[in-house]
Amino acid sequence: MENQDFTTTFVVDKSANDAYNAINNPRAWWSEEIVGTTDSINGEWSYHYQDLHRCEMKVIELIPDRKVVWLVTDNYFNFTRDKTEWIGTKVLFDISEEGGQTQVRFTHEGLVPDYECYEICYNAWSGYLNNSLRPLIETGIGAPNKGTDITSHDQIGMESKQ
Repeated sequence: MENQDFTTTFVVDKSANDAYNAINNPRAWWSEEIVGTTDSINGEWSYHYQDLHRCEMKVIELIPDRKVVWLVTDNYFNFTRDKTEWIGTKVLFDISEEGGQTQVRFTHEGLVPDYECYEICYNAWSGYLNNSLRPLIETGIGAPNKGTDITSHDQIGMESKQ
């Protein structure tokens, strides 16, 4: 059977180290509301946006300039019947450098089309990766959620549920 985990890839004209450092700073590309340690092995951190989404992550693998893996240890969505979708899934960033460019391959292992949140999560992850993480790597400036303001990345996902 074909792997159905959400996966996407992008390429930047920056070093693998630039990509690795940006990924390990989700406050600069996902949300300024992240609390905890995001850049060391066994680091634990949490994310929340109002009462829409809360999750807790644990950093389970770090290979400098090559790989970052987070384990979702707790999760809550207010827009799904199963409030716990994502628990036990993994968020992986595989980084490779070739010909002066760096490829970032993102996989949310366990986020599959059968999940009720799949469409929203697909749209939100795509937005954060392409419109916030990629620019953070390329220019040093991301577009994370700030306080209670929702980003266009999340807005696109939420509009699909209305």
